[in-house]
Amino acid sequence: MANGYFRLVKNGLGFGIQTVIPTGDGEPIKIGEVADYLAQYGISCDITALKDLLEQRWNSVMPLGSGDCPSINMSYKLLVEEENMRAIMRLYPPSETGKALTAQDILGDLAGRQIKFGVLVKNIEAAVANGVYCTDIVVAEGQQPREGKDAVIEYYFNADAKARPTLKDDGSVDFFHLNTISHCKAGDTLAHLIPADLGENGTNIMGVVIKPRPVKNLLLKYGKNVELAEDKLTLKAQVSGHVTLEDERVVVSNVLELKSVDMSTGNIEYDGSVTVTGDVQANFSVRARGNIVVNGLVESAYLEATGDIIIARGMAGMNKGELKAGGNVVAKFFERAKVSAGGYITAESIMHSTVMAGKEITVDGRRGFIAGGRTCATNLIKAKTFGSTMGTSTVLEVGADPAVKVRFAELQKTVGELNKVIDSLDPIISTYIQKRKQGIKLSMEQLQYLASVVKTKEQKLPELKKAQKEMDALAEIIDQQAYAQVVVQEKAYPGVKVVIGDVSMVVQKEQQYCRFVKQQGDVKVVGM
Repeated sequence: MANGYFRLVKNGLGFGIQTVIPTGDGEPIKIGEVADYLAQYGISCDITALKDLLEQRWNSVMPLGSGDCPSINMSYKLLVEEENMRAIMRLYPPSETGKALTAQDILGDLAGRQIKFGVLVKNIEAAVANGVYCTDIVVAEGQQPREGKDAVIEYYFNADAKARPTLKDDGSVDFFHLNTISHCKAGDTLAHLIPADLGENGTNIMGVVIKPRPVKNLLLKYGKNVELAEDKLTLKAQVSGHVTLEDERVVVSNVLELKSVDMSTGNIEYDGSVTVTGDVQANFSVRARGNIVVNGLVESAYLEATGDIIIARGMAGMNKGELKAGGNVVAKFFERAKVSAGGYITAESIMHSTVMAGKEITVDGRRGFIAGGRTCATNLIKAKTFGSTMGTSTVLEVGADPAVKVRFAELQKTVGELNKVIDSLDPIISTYIQKRKQGIKLSMEQLQYLASVVKTKEQKLPELKKAQKEMDALAEIIDQQAYAQVVVQEKAYPGVKVVIGDVSMVVQKEQQYCRFVKQQGDVKVVGM
């Protein structure tokens, strides 16, 4: 494929213009290009006749004048495109009496025009050698700059912690599970910086450097409990807790601080301690692997903590609220609530609630009364007043639960049986070990039997250890029963039921400044 082209040639007694038609999909000769070429050298031409000749599209010669053919050397036009990024040459053949250019002639001319970068020497050499005329040939091409990329910080937590309620399957809105907290563990990767790519400079054909566009650099900003890894590109958590983005700084806290627990937060489940400066509204829950501190009121909600639960204003449970602590519970009051603690429970009043403590329950302060419901502790229940003048049903229980004794008896039996089994296995194992020491070769059946005996012992030992541990713990609880008591600092009204271990009594007449203890198999009232 080649474009059509033209040239001046001898023609009889004069000269003319020779047209060479294109081959393949080559472009035809452009009449304007021919006219401009002839005008450049002052050669007149009948444009209409030339147009007719070109439209016929065959190789021919159109007479132009008499006399010698003008001696016109090979030439070219050069187009430098916008921003000096590319130069295009259009080569014209010499007249029949003219001279050809060499590639070096063209290269020298380009250098004189200050075109010195990206010169495509092979394109020039091929065009000259092969006579590629009236064709756009790229003779120089600049290098575009490689654009860079802005720095990016990838956060591996919810950096936009705006609460968004979700829809339940039935179409209702779920305000309780909002997933507003991003939990993390010590050592977790919290953020990673992908540094800015500055890009690379480009160069135009004049040798001028072209810079890529400026890029945005970012820095990893971080606060407490966060460290910058050795690669200087990664942030890691130093402690377990929750991670937040505060003023573009990554911060980890092992204490979650909330204004309140309501529809703006949803239910809370946190691997650390939780502090609520306001209230916990009805039907919401807070679960923490630490302590829970509420400076306001807890309504009919559910609070569960591995550690302590402290409520400044108390709990109005409405027979639905529940507190469950592995440690202690401290509150101003409990009303119609369910409360359990592994340690002690302290309040100023308890009303119509079920309250259970692993150690003791103390109700004092200005009011200091327990009225209604069931209050249980292993060692001690102490309050100013128990029951009320209205004879409210109030149950106070201290000492080991009867179920504890039943369980203790079961464990005693289990431990005895396990010891018996293990004691029966030891002689068998010792016998076979002795035989091997004496060089007696054991049969395959004997080896298999020995293996089964050893395996049985290995299975029984952990069972024995677990049962013994539980039994020891229950024994300690039972031992404490001898010291369990209910202490009345002011009054105990009739109708109050006192249970100590497996015995009980109902107060028949008002008792003041006394203790209820277990003596000689009965609950007795003794002085302070």
